[in-house]
Amino acid sequence: MRKKITVIGGGHVGEHVAMGCAMKQLGDVVLVDIVEGMPQGKSLDLFEASPVLGFDAVTRGANSYDETAGSDVVVITAGIARKPGMSRDDLQNTNAKIVKDCAEQIKKSSPNAIVIVVSNPLDVMAYVAMKVTGFPKGRVMGMAGILDTARYRSFIAMELSVSVESVSAIVLGGHGDSMVPLPRLTTVGGIPLTELVSPERIEAIVKRTAQGGAEIVNLLKTGSAYYAPAASSVEMVESIVLDKKKVLPCAAYLEGEYGISGSFVGVPVKLGAAGIENVYQIRLDEAELKALQASAADVKSNQAKLSL
Repeated sequence: MRKKITVIGGGHVGEHVAMGCAMKQLGDVVLVDIVEGMPQGKSLDLFEASPVLGFDAVTRGANSYDETAGSDVVVITAGIARKPGMSRDDLQNTNAKIVKDCAEQIKKSSPNAIVIVVSNPLDVMAYVAMKVTGFPKGRVMGMAGILDTARYRSFIAMELSVSVESVSAIVLGGHGDSMVPLPRLTTVGGIPLTELVSPERIEAIVKRTAQGGAEIVNLLKTGSAYYAPAASSVEMVESIVLDKKKVLPCAAYLEGEYGISGSFVGVPVKLGAAGIENVYQIRLDEAELKALQASAADVKSNQAKLSL
């Protein structure tokens, strides 16, 4: 029996998550949105592409959660997108209400699901989802570190004119300006980045990574990034439903790891059929640990503004 994957939110990110999951045949996909006809139309269009693209996953659209009952994985992409000049934090009040409603519906319809949150501000929205569903911390997570790391790797590949596949890296921390790329642990074909790029250029790449989402928002003017966020979400779904146990940077709820408790922060985790099966604690130097803890403190201060 195929897995059931629900994607909440039929915007650009949601439709590309649905498409990625279907094309990889990770399970049957239900796309949910409040706009009548929109998720049904997009899902039908996607299913009609299946003979050409060669996948057998069934895709359906819905305006209610009835079709989602018993989902194995739920990806929350619902919420308003950023506009030029708007930070992720500006979205908090509006999107917290939306994610709270989604979480309440998930709790009723799919009590055993693993939840991946994509809505911004991502770390805080993951906290909302966990608190409202009451699910164990290993079954609620945020998609952030994979996206941030992908941007970081992309910019390094651009800098050196090399394949992105040759760049190995990781980005920790909250999904925002306080994220923590780790140049010390970054390699290009096994060669330390610090031997290939000047400190000044590394600093510029790190800064561009932190502002990667805003850069795209400013270019698009009427929307935000969706190809890379969707691809990152699909990688998480794949590792879970296929029990691949990939080690990936994701927003996880910490209870003492890295000296951080009570908030979601991007850290390396093992993703498998049970969700987050392990949190890996990298040995950080003093400056890196301080930056990670400061990033977590920033997330926690925003959590304190919530009214759930």
